[in-house]
Amino acid sequence: MSILYDEGQQAIAREARRVLDARVDKARLLSLLERTGEFDQSFWKTAIEQGWTALALPEAHGGLGLGLVELGIVAQATGAATAGAPFLTTNYGASEALLMTEDAATEAHWLPMLAAGEAIGTIAISEGNEPLPHSIAVKYADGALIGTKPAVTAGLQADFAVVLAADGSKPILALAELRNVTRTPIDSFDNSRNYADLTFAATPATLLAEGNAALCIAREALTRMAVVAAHEQLGGAEALMFLARDYANERKAFGQPIGAFQSVKHRITELYGLVEIARANCIHAAAKLGHDDFLIAAAAARLSATEAYDTAARDCIQIHGGAGVTWDSGLHLHMRRARSLAIECGNMFGWEDVLAVELIGAAA
Repeated sequence: MSILYDEGQQAIAREARRVLDARVDKARLLSLLERTGEFDQSFWKTAIEQGWTALALPEAHGGLGLGLVELGIVAQATGAATAGAPFLTTNYGASEALLMTEDAATEAHWLPMLAAGEAIGTIAISEGNEPLPHSIAVKYADGALIGTKPAVTAGLQADFAVVLAADGSKPILALAELRNVTRTPIDSFDNSRNYADLTFAATPATLLAEGNAALCIAREALTRMAVVAAHEQLGGAEALMFLARDYANERKAFGQPIGAFQSVKHRITELYGLVEIARANCIHAAAKLGHDDFLIAAAAARLSATEAYDTAARDCIQIHGGAGVTWDSGLHLHMRRARSLAIECGNMFGWEDVLAVELIGAAA
């Protein structure tokens, strides 16, 4: 695939940006940063109305039958708008895990509701600093889960979770409804992500996969979510690049725009390079879904997008000077989102290890 979008994909990108530009309210998003347990309901209603919840799901389950490339395009638009809910990403991860387990009854129950936006799903795999833990704390026995999954994205609002647990010494994947699960809210840097510790106390769960198959599905679901997150980071980085450029052309010092000074000009130019590298890697990764080198492509996308968004958040605030740290500027939204997305689906250290291992293996 070319690292350029076709006409249909460009139309999706334009429409997503148009809709979000018209409906996203910066003041509403800033207020969410200070409130635990809430999300941008207006954004989520828009996502359902626009069919984004059904975008990457099969037509047989009420979806639109498109793919990761198109979902990535929408994620890029939501990243630019710092959309106040993480459910497009978590729903995608949960739906992909269900499709890979090939449990027909569970798919038939949950996937149509995910497509219609009537249910929210999440992935509860990581523990501590390990996105795919070697020693799993949550246990599965007699059809029930016991233990705690920490800092689950969308955990406060999700209707169900696909959980990585241990049945004795054997890893398993299970689906648990969260109606009666204890959810401990986490007051975080970015409260719109709805992080929560999920505590299972003999919670009934449906076994989806076990042994090595469970680990493979868990890793693949995390990898696909990481590509969506990378697109969201790309959208945020690009938006910040444009904000920095526009401010540098408007703000004057010593009688001329600050963009005329090399220190500012070079920062924006370097940021452009980071954004374009991240864009190429994100499109490449989305197009590689289903190929043998998908994991390598996903790791490259995740690393380049994290670097681009982190750098853009820092440099844009510095280019804005004192105005950049004010609440009304709204740059808090991007700075906090950059930090949140940098650790969801595994941090940079983890993805650097993945990339190194895969490249060494490919070379051998």
